[in-house]
Amino acid sequence: MSELNTQRYISETGQEQRIAAIVEPVAHDLGFLLVRVKILPENGCTLQIMAEDEHGQFTIAQCQALSQELSPVLDVEEPIDVAYHLEVSSPGIDRPLVRARDFERNIDHEARVELSHMLNGRKRFRGKIKSVDADTVTLTLPDVPAGANPDFVLPLADISVAKLILTDRLLAQARQRQKDDQTLLDDSIQQETDQSTLESDSHKTQISKETN
Repeated sequence: MSELNTQRYISETGQEQRIAAIVEPVAHDLGFLLVRVKILPENGCTLQIMAEDEHGQFTIAQCQALSQELSPVLDVEEPIDVAYHLEVSSPGIDRPLVRARDFERNIDHEARVELSHMLNGRKRFRGKIKSVDADTVTLTLPDVPAGANPDFVLPLADISVAKLILTDRLLAQARQRQKDDQTLLDDSIQQETDQSTLESDSHKTQISKETN
């Protein structure tokens, strides 16, 4: 199975879900996977699109390519009825975990997970990713009573929010990855479109487009 066809267990609702349905085919056509769509109140209104390639990477050139393809599509579809910024970026170091592969690639790192309903009297879990299979992820929790089993098996289909926790170990791994490939985006590298202009600084690419 192509990585592009792997299931995204954590997905959007409402307006963000409708936007994801517009964005995902465009991303797939370029060989990218959609990570998350989120509407934020930053700068008035910001539409944040997180994406990555099949290897879990997202270069500046890839970010620019997706921005350029999405921009005219969003102009036609008009999914947001107010002026907004379009921000296309990599998932970042403490990334959202939305597919089974995201958990698998981060075995032994700490994550925060929230379920859509109670499991053993709780919905929120924080612990180290121990293992992953097709349907579940196992977290080892540090806050269980003495003598209790610290491993909790969480159904992937029941996860509403999951994200890596920023730790020294995770940062060290990210720094090493950046040394291995200086073209990768980090948290601060993103593409922003303010209505008609993809604005740029030293970490961004600037393009202009016409608006209707």
